[in-house]
Amino acid sequence: MNIYRQIANAKAYFFDVDGVFTNSSLYLTEDGSFLRIMNTRDGYAIRNALNKKLHLGVITGGNSINVAKRMATLGVEHVYSGITDKRKVLKEHLDFYNIKPEECLFMGDDYPDLQVMKFVGIPVCPNDAAPEIQALSSYISPIDGGHGCVRDVLELAMRLNGQWR
Repeated sequence: MNIYRQIANAKAYFFDVDGVFTNSSLYLTEDGSFLRIMNTRDGYAIRNALNKKLHLGVITGGNSINVAKRMATLGVEHVYSGITDKRKVLKEHLDFYNIKPEECLFMGDDYPDLQVMKFVGIPVCPNDAAPEIQALSSYISPIDGGHGCVRDVLELAMRLNGQWR
């Protein structure tokens, strides 16, 4: 099956945050907290996908209240933060929902995503992902992290299924 059919037929879509929803940059504030910038077009695609009943989730090594709030605002129910073993968490999630790893897409961008991307059947990444991640990805979005790569993947899946509006 070609990669476009795999993306369209995925039963679950999971994403890393830093380097995928964001451009990997952190802005430091005077009080020592971090700020991230996320793309509103990714947010639109997330809402659209959830309205079409796609199974979406986020697994991130970071532990930001603002990221959790943003995902909650978008309606993403499956948010796993502060995770060091993303593969283990995703396996438990997929087992609970009776989804096979080969039916799952994961978008990551850097070395902490390597094991989970080897685990899923549909590993994808942004255009500016680390070389190791690009090498094992079945699809490389033409869009950099933080600039709409999440939308690219979700829009592609929904267009192929006649669901994009």
